[in-house]
Amino acid sequence: MPIAPKKKPEWLKIRIPGGPRYKSVRETLTSGCLHTVCEEARCPNMGECWEQGTATFMLLGDTCTRGCRFCAVTRGDPRGAVDAEEPERVARAAARMGLDYAVLTSVTRDDLPDGGAGLFAKTLEAIRRLEPAPLVEVLIPDYRGAPLKEVVAGRPAVVAHNVETVRRLASSMRHPRFGFESSLETLRQAKELDPELLTKSSVMLGLGERREEIIETMDDLRSVGVDILVLGQYLQPTRKHAEVVEYVTPKCFEDLGAIGREKGFGFVASGPLVRTSYRAAEAFAMHQVRRV
Repeated sequence: MPIAPKKKPEWLKIRIPGGPRYKSVRETLTSGCLHTVCEEARCPNMGECWEQGTATFMLLGDTCTRGCRFCAVTRGDPRGAVDAEEPERVARAAARMGLDYAVLTSVTRDDLPDGGAGLFAKTLEAIRRLEPAPLVEVLIPDYRGAPLKEVVAGRPAVVAHNVETVRRLASSMRHPRFGFESSLETLRQAKELDPELLTKSSVMLGLGERREEIIETMDDLRSVGVDILVLGQYLQPTRKHAEVVEYVTPKCFEDLGAIGREKGFGFVASGPLVRTSYRAAEAFAMHQVRRV
């Protein structure tokens, strides 16, 4: 796989805009006491997205009961704490921001019997009551069985769950409770519960994976019916996290994107700074949902 030098490439020199829309989004989130994965995971696109009035709401607090080697979200024990008013606050924020497409994600909450699936469902319900109601994408933990069924029953437009990396690296990069096969099973069950539902998954590159492993991961995702594939460059959030093995070239991302489309994904977003919540993928989802 062709890679750039180990020094940070030019495309990584990110400037955070601070225009009026960016400030408005920040004020909306702060006044609503809401968390975003944009901030918690130190997303490189935060400034650009916020300037365009979009953000990914992170439910169930800011403390994750697991801790993956690549993730900047705080790890700890939330001790069963759940904010029952959060769904309504998220809905009010979505309305104030005038969203056509809202993205909900969460920390992983193994301290809760349902993993927090019930709060996802209540937030979906609260957003559906808006006039007009935006389409909603949920980026969920590895729910399966009853918790997954509860989320899907809330009628999201897209269910996303990330495999994060290739099979060989999964056990070394992800928390032991996350398994590559279990993630595939989450995606398989979501599609089985509602065949019309769009499903999405994201893979980080630059962790030492081989080209053939990326292609194998594409095949694995297609085998469980995944519609939307996202490929992006892993960036080390702090020195405590896994190091970047390589900076994958934009040309390589372009080539892999073409392979993904040949594999049959309805949409592929592939580029160094592409992340799971990516506007082009959201536009595709909106088009697909409104077409049927």
